Amino acid sequence: MGSPRETASAPASSSAPAPARATIQARFPGAALLGQRESPESGLQKQYSNLCMEKSQKINPFILHILQELDEEVKKGLEGGITLNIAGNNRLVPVERVTGQDFWILSRILKNCRYINGLDVGYNLISDVGAYYAAKLLQKQLYLTYLNLMFNDIGPEGGELIAKALHKNQTLKYLRMTGNKIENTGGMFFAAMLQINSSLEKLDLGDCDLGMQSVIAIATVLTRNQAIKAINLNRPILYGEQEESTVHVGRMLKENHCLVALHMCKHDMKNSGIQQLCDALYLNSSLRYLDVSCNKITHDGMVYVADVLKSNTTLEVIDLSFNRIENAGANYLSEALTSHNRSLKALSVVSNNIEGEGLVALSQSMKTNLTFSHIYIWGNKFDEATCVAYLHLIQMGRLKPDNTDVEPFVVDGHVYLAEVSNGLKKHYYWTSTYGECYDHSSNSGFALVPVGQQP
Repeated sequence: MGSPRETASAPASSSAPAPARATIQARFPGAALLGQRESPESGLQKQYSNLCMEKSQKINPFILHILQELDEEVKKGLEGGITLNIAGNNRLVPVERVTGQDFWILSRILKNCRYINGLDVGYNLISDVGAYYAAKLLQKQLYLTYLNLMFNDIGPEGGELIAKALHKNQTLKYLRMTGNKIENTGGMFFAAMLQINSSLEKLDLGDCDLGMQSVIAIATVLTRNQAIKAINLNRPILYGEQEESTVHVGRMLKENHCLVALHMCKHDMKNSGIQQLCDALYLNSSLRYLDVSCNKITHDGMVYVADVLKSNTTLEVIDLSFNRIENAGANYLSEALTSHNRSLKALSVVSNNIEGEGLVALSQSMKTNLTFSHIYIWGNKFDEATCVAYLHLIQMGRLKPDNTDVEPFVVDGHVYLAEVSNGLKKHYYWTSTYGECYDHSSNSGFALVPVGQQP
């Protein structure tokens, strides 16, 4: 049986023989129809309903509801720059998850829609079937700058299709593939794409089960790629104790002077790994956001981070959450932030086994370093001295309540700290049940270091 790989980068007017096209259409119903122009309708909701009836496809009430809301906004005069949000984790309205067949219909009505430049279909069930139509959409929709496909059961084959579609695409700026298990095979196709594509600025391949080979390939390609400004390589599947991934990422940082944000969460990184990155940062003048959370870095690794902070003038956000830097590591950081560094704005040391001594030392650095404005400390060992220190910072206006993840309260004359839902990336994987989903206090890392167009 034919594979969609055979036509991943072929244009709609492909001269492939009829049997090959028939095989693809059998696997992906309606594939040939993507090249046909849609007759103008009064609104996307009507187009969607008519097309579903025409193709005997069940109408998805969730898609219908979202398109109805969009049509109403357009009637009010909203003409462009719209992100269509059909994410399956929307808690504010009833959701029927989007399937690959649903996405086929959706791609048909969006391919000529000029006023939509963002599409969020995260947390749905589009699978490799939907990835085929997403790839076709990327080839034909010339206005899409943001595409969120996170957690959609897309595998290596779907990853290949999307990566190959980006060989010729020159409009997409931000792609989120988070949580789709494209594995090492799919990761290699994205590495190949980064050698060709010169327009993509942000790429999220976190939780995609990338292997060592694909991580190294991506790092190697980024030494020459001058377009990517933010890359997420969180939680690859790595084996061995040599920390080869950090060696290659370190080499990349020495030569790449365009990358602004680097996410290396859950890389099994130890002190030798953070040393590799810090050695590279002496020569790097572009990186502003470094995320090495959920690793195995201890207080010895903070010696390298503190030394870099004494001379580095570009780093603005460092995420060290869920490591084990303890008091000694906090003291190293505090000394660098108090006496030397005047560029770092935000530091997260959540759940690092830090006790009162280290937490108080970090609070003292905020009193002298006026650039240092955001600190996140929940999950450590608070004593009363810690609680009093952060109460004073907030009372004197030095630490704004929105810029930390703790809130002081007093009971029987004793000060305690409660957790609040603020952080560098609290809403990275989910949406809130009420209020604004992209509140700056919950995603301060991205607010402090914005990269390109924000969705």
